[in-house]
Amino acid sequence: MSYDGVGPRAALRSVAFLTAGVLTVPALAGCGSDDDPAGKPLARADIARADRARITDGGTLRWAVDTVPDTLNTFQADADTTTARIAQAVLPSMYRMDSRGRPVRDPHYLDSAEVVDTEPKQVVLYQLSQQAVWSDGREIGAADFAAQWRALSGRDTAYWTARNAGYDRIEKIERGRGNLEVKVTFSRPYADWKSLFTPLYPKEVMGTPDAFNDGARKKLKVTAGPFTVKKVDTEEDEVTLVRNARWWGDPVKLSKIVLREVPRDKRVSALSAGTVDLAEIDPSAADRVTAAALPHSESSPLAGPGAHRSAADALRSWAVANGSDEEAADEELSARRKLRRKAEKYARQQKALSGFEVRKSLEPAYTQLALNGSEGPLADERVRRAVARALDREDIAEAVLKPLGLPAEPLGSHLALAGQAAYADSSGALGKQDAKEARALLTDAGWVPGGPVKEKKKETEEEAAGPEGESESDSEGGDDGTYIVGEDNRNGDSGADDKSPRDSGTGTRQGGAPGAYAPKGTAAPARAGGARLAKDGKALTLRFVLPSGPGSDTLRTVADRIAGMLDRIGIGTEITKVDDESYFKDHIASGDYDLALYSWPATAYPATDARPVYAKPVPAADGSLNVEQNYTRVGTDQVDQLFDQAMTTLDASERSALLRKADSRIWAAAGSIPLYQRPQLTAVRKDLVNTGAFGLRTPVYEDMGFLKKSAPGPKGSPGAKSGASPDGD
Repeated sequence: MSYDGVGPRAALRSVAFLTAGVLTVPALAGCGSDDDPAGKPLARADIARADRARITDGGTLRWAVDTVPDTLNTFQADADTTTARIAQAVLPSMYRMDSRGRPVRDPHYLDSAEVVDTEPKQVVLYQLSQQAVWSDGREIGAADFAAQWRALSGRDTAYWTARNAGYDRIEKIERGRGNLEVKVTFSRPYADWKSLFTPLYPKEVMGTPDAFNDGARKKLKVTAGPFTVKKVDTEEDEVTLVRNARWWGDPVKLSKIVLREVPRDKRVSALSAGTVDLAEIDPSAADRVTAAALPHSESSPLAGPGAHRSAADALRSWAVANGSDEEAADEELSARRKLRRKAEKYARQQKALSGFEVRKSLEPAYTQLALNGSEGPLADERVRRAVARALDREDIAEAVLKPLGLPAEPLGSHLALAGQAAYADSSGALGKQDAKEARALLTDAGWVPGGPVKEKKKETEEEAAGPEGESESDSEGGDDGTYIVGEDNRNGDSGADDKSPRDSGTGTRQGGAPGAYAPKGTAAPARAGGARLAKDGKALTLRFVLPSGPGSDTLRTVADRIAGMLDRIGIGTEITKVDDESYFKDHIASGDYDLALYSWPATAYPATDARPVYAKPVPAADGSLNVEQNYTRVGTDQVDQLFDQAMTTLDASERSALLRKADSRIWAAAGSIPLYQRPQLTAVRKDLVNTGAFGLRTPVYEDMGFLKKSAPGPKGSPGAKSGASPDGD
């Protein structure tokens, strides 16, 4: 999700972001007026906007995705990012998201929807568009709503559903004055009713358990969007979408969209080879695309294989290659040939990449530091609060976002992003960074200086230096699972002293003026951090679990900064790198960590979707602890009650107030610390328009396409402020 990952709204927040975007970003929205303190999004969508008249009719968009999905049913547990993307293009959604991540009625499907009664029960009346039809010609109507409700209500366990939130509150669904009028009666008040029936599947998919469980895994015979599914090809690792001949909206510009599985660390090659036109990329790949677009005289001469070889290195190589030691000369000549081939490949790729540009925004997701409160030192709220008070979240956000030219502001809410109705900076409930107060909290918890500190084995030079060399995976970096963006040692690194349990070999922050950084490789002065703390003969050392796959170097940058901040208040960190595949399942979900970094999707329906993430764990019947999606194991009865109140409060302003109060309590409990909204970097062909970095808004698939050859380029230049759209992007 970067180790960061999310699930589609159908399985919302069932898991955090995993590697390679195993899960998807859910729909975002908010309910409420524009007068609340949510403000505006930190960054707008950057989508290379162009008028439809300037777009050619036809063409195939080849879009890099993380996976070919195991199912096309977003309401199943193994649905992923690509599942949600396909659903957006081929299925009805009663509400789509605007540029502020708030729900707006989609007029293609819905003429109106409103709460018409609250006593004795809440009733919502939907008036469907008369033009809205399934691809087989049948009207979209009440029967489809009723079938989806029955499948997702949780009453029939034969349906293998990932969730039933909201649908379990529906008492009945009735046909109104005609098939296009749908009357939904709730057994209990439900504030997030706009979240329902998005996406809406036909009754052919939802009507029986067999159809639900298996019928929509690889095929969708009936759809109702601008596109329809032609083929899911697991051998070629791609999904093909084609125009829906019965689409009633603006004519679709593209003939075809091919969603092609391309690993994150192979996307530069795919872009340069011309096999994809659009791909989300990491910062190092973005740097390459940006450099390729510069005039040759402006591009860096120190890029590519061999770029860091000095004149002395070159002279030494020549001497060995022409020396009397024939074996050494042969090896050197072979190495020089390999280097030359790599340099030639790099140059060819850069030339091809000049046809692309980078579009930038912020994802509808945020990265957090998770503190496992189930056992060990972090079971004590005072220790968790001390960790939180030690963090300079502004420094972390700047390290990740500022080099990318994106707004570098720390996130102030667990429940919403800036611009969404529920957003407010509630971090004051925990307090600002204060090392003195952090030490006082630790002292109060019984952790004092002078205890035994075991020496941790230092990393090898190879581990300390991180990934180097000129292989493609090195240059292209991470994936959506470990996609915490930033670059190691960019703007320096807040390291700890040489007695810290970590020894990354990166630059360290010296004592003295805040923000002063020593050059890379400079040893920190002895005892630069706080004296190591101990209690009952045991040193205060926290196990910081990180993934080890491609792109984890940037994740390590964030972790190293956090470790340095903790070192200064006497807390040691033991960084453990684990396989990407096991990172979430075997460590985060199972509770085998003290500290970890992963991401959650934002949601406009936090009363429903965020509750299981912050719900107080309760003992299950078998004696185990039911944590739902609360992988920090930190929760309170009061937070649960506030969520429950918000879920039944139909007044938008009152609901937002309850959610902000809940967020303040979540901050105070210090189970998780939001750090920053995740960056979104997308490489886009220069003649491809109305697509790119979408930010909070839902893509408009029928408007995507390629510019006519005679048409000028898209409006705006690449960047977070370009590509304004009609709804405010």
